[in-house]
Amino acid sequence: MVPNFISEGYFTQTVIPRELELKGPITARANGQSWIYCEPVGNNPVVTELLLARAGEIAPGLEPTQTALLIVAHGTELNDNSAIAAKREAERIRARGEFASVGNAYMEEPPLVAEWDRLTNAPNVIVVPFFIADGLHSYEDIPKLLGIDSNGMDVFGKNPYRLRDRSLYYARSIGTDPRFADIIIEQTLNARSVSHAG
Repeated sequence: MVPNFISEGYFTQTVIPRELELKGPITARANGQSWIYCEPVGNNPVVTELLLARAGEIAPGLEPTQTALLIVAHGTELNDNSAIAAKREAERIRARGEFASVGNAYMEEPPLVAEWDRLTNAPNVIVVPFFIADGLHSYEDIPKLLGIDSNGMDVFGKNPYRLRDRSLYYARSIGTDPRFADIIIEQTLNARSVSHAG
């Protein structure tokens, strides 16, 4: 079982194990089945490369030293891990030293995405939603918080936006990258090797 979630969190750590009566990473059933519970796809290290690729796709040709990258997650009081995953990715990309700044921002906890212009001085800002799919958060809620007057899914096709004296580039959710299917396959193959080793 591969959770198609962007991070560990309330659903992956509490709801799914409870509802499926999982005892841990491997659960032996009375009928002889072994249920192997993998990490969420968003934990895979390849996600860092996908974030960088997405930034390059929506803002090609920008001078990196004049560009900030913001990874935007939900943030919630239910479980700290949804915020931690976005922070982890920002730290990995920041360590490369390719952008003027790299940060994480959230819808419901500081640093707030609504204050994006206070989080960097760079003239160009790329915002990538750290979600599995494009839903209300990515095509309505986050654009409103950024100050974009959006009209549904077409919000992704109008880059750059000129807001608060900056050029803002807004991407689709990272989980819409078709290479997430490769991550699911990889997690499945890794799980099979664990079950055969046991």
